[in-house]
Amino acid sequence: MPVPSEGLDAIETPAPVIEVRDLVKSFDGKVILDRINLEVRRGETMVIMGGSGSGKSTLLRCLIGSLKPESGSVRLFGREITQLDEDGLNATRKRLGILFQSGALFNSMTLRQNIALPLSEHTSLPPETIEIMVKIKLELVGLREHAEKYPGQISGGMKKRAGLARALAMDPQILFYDEPSAGLDPVTSAEIDMLIKSLSRQLGVTSVVVTHEMDSAFTVADRMAMLDKGRMILVDRREMFERIRDGREPEDEQLATIRQFLLGAAEGPITRRRQSTSYAEDLLGSAAREHSRPSLLPTRSSDQ
Repeated sequence: MPVPSEGLDAIETPAPVIEVRDLVKSFDGKVILDRINLEVRRGETMVIMGGSGSGKSTLLRCLIGSLKPESGSVRLFGREITQLDEDGLNATRKRLGILFQSGALFNSMTLRQNIALPLSEHTSLPPETIEIMVKIKLELVGLREHAEKYPGQISGGMKKRAGLARALAMDPQILFYDEPSAGLDPVTSAEIDMLIKSLSRQLGVTSVVVTHEMDSAFTVADRMAMLDKGRMILVDRREMFERIRDGREPEDEQLATIRQFLLGAAEGPITRRRQSTSYAEDLLGSAAREHSRPSLLPTRSSDQ
């Protein structure tokens, strides 16, 4: 395993705004997140990667407080959110913005109304001020001229940008992106990536991007985190992941797993792991482990 890079990181490292310690989350007895540790620094863009079922979305939901872990700690802005009541959580969430995978816009509202909604619900600002703020947010994402359109009248990429404008409505300090490039064509995906980078520079927000799109990940990331089967196997600067991808790091089984994922290769530790799973266990789950006899033998005795 490579030692996390120091050098520039050791000089005036910004304080973390997100701190995760020994986080464990399970569903129906199956561990989804296994002792996760992660820090996200103020002003950086952290990309969280991993294959389907690796725990990315579950981790995101724990970070925003919509899931409570079995054990471990999640601190936002120095506050332990796992211990907050609903009022405390709501106060913290006002400092967050979330771009959902689908955009999650209300179809019965115009883009202007969608973006004005959180301002109307959570502030006492006068309508004239809200209108100005809505125009500013729409301008940031290049949609000011489309303010009176409904979600059904715009493209998928425009919906993502409108969802981002709504996520920015409350001037959040942390922005969470859930698969921002999902379902988009390559050109629109690249535009969203540039928008994420531009907003980070202009607004100075901390960004957490959950994705399995490698082009997007390497475009927007300052640092990257790799999840595999519920465990955090590496957190480091983007440059280290580039070295692993390009084969410039001595390779052990763990780095080979990361490299296969980064390259989208058909052969490697991930596919070998899948192929080594017993066919009977894959089909029957625990039943295959409990019954060791061959499945072709009769399951009832001959005197029944």
